Amino acid sequence: MPASLSCDTPPQLSSLGQPLPQLAEALRGQGDVDIVGIGSLAFFVVLTIGFDLLYAFVIVRIDRRDLVWVNVTKNPTAEWVARQIAEAFPWDGAPYFMIRDRDRIYGGSVTRRLRAMGIRDKPTAPVSPWQNGVAERLIGSIRRECLDHIVVFGQAHLRRILRFYASYYNKVRTHRSLDKDAPVSRPVQRTGSIKSFPILDGLHHRYARV
Repeated sequence: MPASLSCDTPPQLSSLGQPLPQLAEALRGQGDVDIVGIGSLAFFVVLTIGFDLLYAFVIVRIDRRDLVWVNVTKNPTAEWVARQIAEAFPWDGAPYFMIRDRDRIYGGSVTRRLRAMGIRDKPTAPVSPWQNGVAERLIGSIRRECLDHIVVFGQAHLRRILRFYASYYNKVRTHRSLDKDAPVSRPVQRTGSIKSFPILDGLHHRYARV
């Protein structure tokens, strides 16, 4: 098996690695962009109960680690990816840079869409998937905290699960890199009794004062 592949990724959608903070620092050093202007995208595969392969696609902003977009398809194409990018960002809210791996799925339709939206395409170096570490770490969290505990029945089921998880990830789940805040910042609640609210049928919980 090539070094850039793993059991988590299909051959045409290879992306595997660890966080590389130096990449964000290097982009920040260009002077015309801050880390708030960097996004990252990636695919990962999910096996259903019927042994069908589904392809999940995620886009994440690096500054707040917020999961901007998630969707699922059975047949990923460059045109499908380009459409996801357009739907993920309003024209005045797109990042300056988009980090991705060098998979062939990101063909001409994707690069043209990025250019039309004013996003500078930043593919990782060959056989260097760790340079897309933020997206890969997000995928690892999705697997460990969600999909490893759930049997997926089909495409619509997986899409629903991932969107529930995205809401939990953005609004509830804390990050040490954000000083234990969630990607969508929430105020500190100091009064009231603590109540637990189940998420994903009790797989996770949100605790709040009421």
